Amino acid sequence: MSDTAPRNPVWAPQMLADALLRSVAGTSARLRVTGINTDTSQSEVGLVATTFLDVVVSPVAMRRLRPSWQEGNQPKWELFMSATAVEQQVGALSFTSVQALFASTLAITIAGQDYLIESIASNEAFGTVYLYRLLLREARPQSL
Repeated sequence: MSDTAPRNPVWAPQMLADALLRSVAGTSARLRVTGINTDTSQSEVGLVATTFLDVVVSPVAMRRLRPSWQEGNQPKWELFMSATAVEQQVGALSFTSVQALFASTLAITIAGQDYLIESIASNEAFGTVYLYRLLLREARPQSL
């Protein structure tokens, strides 16, 4: 039996990454994103309250990076995010790019734990991004 479906071969890495993330017990991540205000002059002086959105991205997978031996360093985590899911949220929220989405993300919540983004990298094949890798650290609650 052969597959005769008219699929674009460029999408193969994206479909493979999505299947891999789902097969390794992929979960969902909740991105806390600042809302886009239309009137920037009023929002700059505090006349318009900043809104926050919770954006769910799935599938994602997370792993803890090898601990460093320096005292006082927080543990680091690597989050693998489906490029197709991220791009869907970019379109739904009317962001100009994926970088704009990640720049307005304040925190990422996974299984009830908050994380902060330290860096972002993307993997691509055939000129198309199929996976985003985010380096995260745990968000510590602020003491008052």
